[in-house]
Amino acid sequence: MKVITEAALRLELKCEEPEVYVIPEGSLLSPAAREYLSQRKIKIRKAGEVEKQKPEKEVKVVATELPELPPVEVPKDTELKPKYTDYATGAFYMKKPEHMTQLYGNVLVNKDNPRIYFRGKLDSLQAQVVFAQAMMASLGENQKIIDDLNDVLRSLREMMRCDVLDEAFHNETIIGLTHEELRAHSHNPMKYYKIKAMVLPDYSMGVEYALLNQIRTAIRETEVAAAGAYKEGNQYTHGDIIEELNRLSSALHIMMCKYLAGDYQQGGRP
Repeated sequence: MKVITEAALRLELKCEEPEVYVIPEGSLLSPAAREYLSQRKIKIRKAGEVEKQKPEKEVKVVATELPELPPVEVPKDTELKPKYTDYATGAFYMKKPEHMTQLYGNVLVNKDNPRIYFRGKLDSLQAQVVFAQAMMASLGENQKIIDDLNDVLRSLREMMRCDVLDEAFHNETIIGLTHEELRAHSHNPMKYYKIKAMVLPDYSMGVEYALLNQIRTAIRETEVAAAGAYKEGNQYTHGDIIEELNRLSSALHIMMCKYLAGDYQQGGRP
């Protein structure tokens, strides 16, 4: 049985004002979706169900001859169709208010909306990765660590695209490891790299190690923002993105271990 959520309804009806919404066969409406239709005063009917018709009252029509009115000219460039829809209220706007921004398509939300806050965190995280790459390149660091960060950046950019377009996120590997391998390597770095788990950073460990740790903590902050953005009641949408952020923090922990193990030195481990 497919559940139609409020978010799905808003997207489906963003440019429509139907009198009746017909629930497709094999589907049901979530409580929030029903409330949304009720607020917009849209009737609900199941597929195949015949709407009850009220008996028509007999009305006597008296023919009245009306004076002929001159035609009214409407400018061809007049825009009668609203350009934007309010995600929260369903209101229409011809012009985007300054305190609002686009969630997707022509659907607007306030700029302090949790989804927009999450996108800001995601944008900031990408900037930190690029900065770290630039710093490491200027320090003459091994290209392998820069390439691994580029793989992290690729995943973050795809994540942003999927959020904006409201598409499912798919990614099989990060820095060459599957999700299962990332978990195993992160939980037991002594087995794979001869390094203790989560060695606390110190300035003596170098700029590269400090930059990797900074990205790791920023990923954890972004993961918290994603959980707030995708929470609907007691459930979470886009669990694929939340899971990917969790695996990315494991990937950065692994990169920190590899750095201490000498895997990123010129020529590999000493």
